[in-house]
Amino acid sequence: MKRPTTSAAGLVTLAIGALWAAPTHAALRDLAPQCGIWIGPAVAYGPLINEPIYGDTLAGEFNIFTPENEMKWAPIHPQQFQYSFARADALVDFAAANGIALHGHTLVWHQQIPSWLSSGSFSRDEMIEILRDHIYTVAGRYSGYAAAWDVVNEAFNDNGTLRSTLWLDRIGPDYLDLAFQFASEADPYAHLVYNDYSNETINAKSTAIYNMVSGMLERGVPIHGVGFQLHITLSGINLASFSQNLQRFADLGLEVYITELDVRIQLPATEDKLAAQANVYRGILDACLAQPACKALQMWGFTDAHSWIPGFFPGFGAGLIFDESYQPKPAYDALTDRLSQCAPAEVPAAPANHASATK
Repeated sequence: MKRPTTSAAGLVTLAIGALWAAPTHAALRDLAPQCGIWIGPAVAYGPLINEPIYGDTLAGEFNIFTPENEMKWAPIHPQQFQYSFARADALVDFAAANGIALHGHTLVWHQQIPSWLSSGSFSRDEMIEILRDHIYTVAGRYSGYAAAWDVVNEAFNDNGTLRSTLWLDRIGPDYLDLAFQFASEADPYAHLVYNDYSNETINAKSTAIYNMVSGMLERGVPIHGVGFQLHITLSGINLASFSQNLQRFADLGLEVYITELDVRIQLPATEDKLAAQANVYRGILDACLAQPACKALQMWGFTDAHSWIPGFFPGFGAGLIFDESYQPKPAYDALTDRLSQCAPAEVPAAPANHASATK
């Protein structure tokens, strides 16, 4: 399988304009490694290609990113025997060209399933082979580029039961083990993560996830970490429970990742609300830095100019650390202030053969 090329990376760089000029302050990507973590956002293809300031800010401020949609099933595998890699390749090339680690997203999910698969009458064995082919093809293509993969995304209901999905219904609960096994075979260098939402504190959902990954480890399934999305409001979360929850996963020998953080505000976003938002961001970062197993703080986007929040939560927005004009908000200042307090850390080596990971 042909991998992304440096010449393609050059084309992407030309398309988005010149690389980020050195800021007058220490950028997040310079501060985070001394605290031993990655920091970054989810990234959308459209603004990366069409808005130079988007790519400039991304390259200048962050050392990891997650593709928002370009590696999900429907965009990357639109027909059973057809893959579409152009957009995903462009993001991977940009990451490699700018020394940014890649967190792949996602190999198994119940949404954005192409119609050929959702409406197909495939047997269990055929579904397993389709899953194997997809993971081998996608994860295999980016092996050596991806520092981590969200292998399975959102497999549980809030009450702790397994979500009824195409995968569960057609294969059975062992689709979870199979997905991680296939991912490990396809990309032996990446850290393999289970990712979900509303699992940040100790509750029925996080306990079900804990039991699942404990069983995986006992069975020898290759899983390395758990992701906590943290789509939250100004009320934040119970930080004590969050920290205890991270600790119990760390006690299993797993890494923990904050994967999709945003803190939505009921508009208008007043100075008081932005200050409260900054405190929530800082509290989450504090919890991550206090837990040695916490490897990354990642947000679902970085600028309010391109955010999923208004479309899903009418009347809410302003959930990210840069405003709609790409100006840093108090939440950004809270992160830089906290990260600047770390003494230089010995950053662990990147996965073997990986071109851009900093940790």
